[in-house]
Amino acid sequence: MKELKNKKNLLLDLDGTVYQDLEAVFGQVSRLMTKYISEKLNLDLKKAKELQTNYFYKYNTSLNGLMIHHDISPKEFLKYVHNIDLTFMKKDQVLRAELQGLNMRKLIFTNGSTEHAKNILHHLGIEDLFEGIFDINDAEYRPKPEPKAFDLMVKKFGIDPKETVYVEDIAKNLSIGKERGCTTVWLINDEHWGKMDSDKDYIDYKIENLSLFLKEIRLLKTN
Repeated sequence: MKELKNKKNLLLDLDGTVYQDLEAVFGQVSRLMTKYISEKLNLDLKKAKELQTNYFYKYNTSLNGLMIHHDISPKEFLKYVHNIDLTFMKKDQVLRAELQGLNMRKLIFTNGSTEHAKNILHHLGIEDLFEGIFDINDAEYRPKPEPKAFDLMVKKFGIDPKETVYVEDIAKNLSIGKERGCTTVWLINDEHWGKMDSDKDYIDYKIENLSLFLKEIRLLKTN
């Protein structure tokens, strides 16, 4: 891990990475997606869910498929599906302490919206520690791991990928990060989509706990 000592940027995915209870949060988003598709395309919920899943696997986000095939308004869709209840979410004091003590630029790279990211970070009590958020709007609605999305993110933040530690729960999203020069980190999980391709050599580190990993980097930097 010694090479992490001189890294300047911490690039984090949002859902499933800064928090790990994916069902509690993204389960709500997914159900709203199904409802939205059902109402917009006049499908029953079962068919709407099937379409949502098929588009997710084929196009990396359900929204991408809906835009390609049904001319769905992305802003309307994102506002609808991210109207969720996060009152159950507790502030993560351990993660906050590690982020606060880490001398790196802290950045979010998400396929969701900025509003959703701010909502999550606020409920976790870490919103003020992040310098910037790159969302699906910034990516011109091209989802990770499309190269265009990654390159637009690099341009917006003005970062050098070679100086960047990039953490994701979806293994395959790290492919472009590695190609561009990032040190890539997969947060181990049992989600089917998350662990797909997790055996590929574009993953440099596999971790089980984000806070502990950040602590290791912090200790390297202070020694």
